Amino acid sequence: MSRLFARVAADGAVEAIDAPSSAVDEAGQRHALVAGQPAWTDSELARLASDRGPAHALLAAHERFGDRALDHMRGAFAVALVDGKNRSGMLAIDRMGRCALCYTVTGTGELAFGTDADAVAIHATGGRRLDVQMLFSYLFFHVIPGPESAYQGVSKLGPGQRLTWQGASHKVDYHWLPAFDDSGPADMDALAEELRQTLADAVARCNPDGTTGAFLSGGLDSSTVAGMAARSDSDVVAYSIGFSAEGYDEMEYARLAARHFKLPLKEYYVTPEDIVETIPKIADSYPEPFGNSSAVPAFVCARFAREDGKTAMLAGDGGDELFAGNERYAKQELFQYYDRLPGWLRRAVMEPLLLGLPLTKWTPPTRKLRSYIEQARVSMPSRLQTYNFVEREGPGQIFSDAFLAKVEPQAAHANMQERYDAAPTANMLHQMLFLDWKLTLADNDLPKVSRMCELAGIDVHYPMLDDALVELSTRVPPKMKLKGSDLRHFYKFALKDFLPHETITKEKHGFGLPFGVWLKTHKGLGELVYGSLENLKSRGIFRDAFIDELVATHRGGHAAYYGGMLWVMMMLEQWLQAHAPELRG
Repeated sequence: MSRLFARVAADGAVEAIDAPSSAVDEAGQRHALVAGQPAWTDSELARLASDRGPAHALLAAHERFGDRALDHMRGAFAVALVDGKNRSGMLAIDRMGRCALCYTVTGTGELAFGTDADAVAIHATGGRRLDVQMLFSYLFFHVIPGPESAYQGVSKLGPGQRLTWQGASHKVDYHWLPAFDDSGPADMDALAEELRQTLADAVARCNPDGTTGAFLSGGLDSSTVAGMAARSDSDVVAYSIGFSAEGYDEMEYARLAARHFKLPLKEYYVTPEDIVETIPKIADSYPEPFGNSSAVPAFVCARFAREDGKTAMLAGDGGDELFAGNERYAKQELFQYYDRLPGWLRRAVMEPLLLGLPLTKWTPPTRKLRSYIEQARVSMPSRLQTYNFVEREGPGQIFSDAFLAKVEPQAAHANMQERYDAAPTANMLHQMLFLDWKLTLADNDLPKVSRMCELAGIDVHYPMLDDALVELSTRVPPKMKLKGSDLRHFYKFALKDFLPHETITKEKHGFGLPFGVWLKTHKGLGELVYGSLENLKSRGIFRDAFIDELVATHRGGHAAYYGGMLWVMMMLEQWLQAHAPELRG
């Protein structure tokens, strides 16, 4: 993950420039900074980027195309173009948010920006002042979703977004939005052939060779990426993570894919000791609290490959969010049937009858129907959070009164709603995909993999998020992506002769961590987790009774469900110990 940072003072001086590629125009006025792996559709700009670096290409693109310069950029990038003399500028990140960029604009017109929120806070606001609202957001989402950050006054750009700055004023908009095909019909065979070629080209653009490894979980995406790399005659080696815990080990699917593609496979089985060792490192490495437990196997796998001599990894992230591979997409389609019923029937008959039914009259069928109606009445996208832990337990049961007085619980829903409403489509499936490009990918999965690869000292590429593949996905009609309950219908059709049959038909899993199971039996893990939770009590954020009950419920059963929230809270305390030990709610 390449970093950049700069600050524009109130007098227009551009200071503290730090970027993989930077350039200044001939007048010494405009500064260009570029991080990531940008590509150019214009041949002259591509040659200039190759000869003098991408920052010089950015200056030339802006000179030729003005505000449309970003239209000619592809790939993963974070860019800045600032004019200190006129105190104006532009910041932007790539279409899918593979690179990050945070910023702050002060009331006096100072601008500071960088790839890490903590760096912007330290150098631009006179110190890192934590935003207590982010603590609520973290418990709700298990990450800090943009545009929020962990720090007061610091915001994040989202996928495909651009900031334009002029003195004390600024505006954020989209420099790119997808053009979804909401209807059809489409030639499925022609699209399938195009998909296979586009996938092969996307992997080839990552230039895999003998120094490249591939994450291989055995699922659709990692198997596709690793398989395409193997078929390209490269010397790619696959790396997979296993767990000696019933119901968590998917190694056999990785082995199956490796045999199918004649791909060398190296295996590593994660142990509870690995978790205890890596938790403090992982918590410290993130500029904000990060609660995705899959960061552990991602780091261990990346470190395993790095120790084996690899310098880059191919990751399969993105396919589910492009081609409708998550169960929630099919589930939400079922609620559409309720919306199609006459309003009078819903309001005057079904809802009074079922929602007013005494508890003593509930039977398994009526309980299911009642739950269906209760969820159907919730508008999108809030309905996606029906089973959210904070929603189900209630903020008042989780957080202290003093903490709740400082935050706005509904801000989490507003965050989702803003992105959902920005989707350039009226189709619910495509709106959900657009939302997940931010919440699931840019805010969660990509920081997980990118940061863990960086911590392991290895680069990472995301062929599934190649711009050409993203554009192709928008041309696949929703009824082709999701056919009834058949997730990724089109994708599986297109790859049925490429992937093993067992890979096509397996359930989605990934690098799930058996944390809740091991926590019950491993002494060192228990000491780390329960010690962290005791420290967390002293911060005044949570009700002590909630923490105690959560621990007791986990020990009594439901290891995976309650273990997940224990992980999120433990990682918060570990992050606070590393970054804000003085915090009190």
